[in-house]
Amino acid sequence: MEYVYAAMLLHSAEKEIDDKAVTAVLTAAGVDADKARVKALVASLSDVDIGEAMATAVAAPVAAGAPAAAVGGGDAPAAAEEAPAEEEEEEEGGGFGGLGDLFG
Repeated sequence: MEYVYAAMLLHSAEKEIDDKAVTAVLTAAGVDADKARVKALVASLSDVDIGEAMATAVAAPVAAGAPAAAVGGGDAPAAAEEAPAEEEEEEEGGGFGGLGDLFG
């Protein structure tokens, strides 16, 4: 991930993303840069609109963290209401009685 972060940092600073710049960022961060990985990253980003990719990636974690019912088009409020009820049941039944029973 350090390699991708280096490219994102360079993009944010409006610098050219090339082998030398990525290696410099990684070295400054204390990472021993692998020349082959740097070269592969730079080559793979040559046809990518990084600004658009970053904007799309910002929305992705929200969808990934959502309940399966919400992602699948289910009723999101109903799924949100069910989650706290399940947590309460776990808290009530999760006492130390089980451990105490082991020792008499």
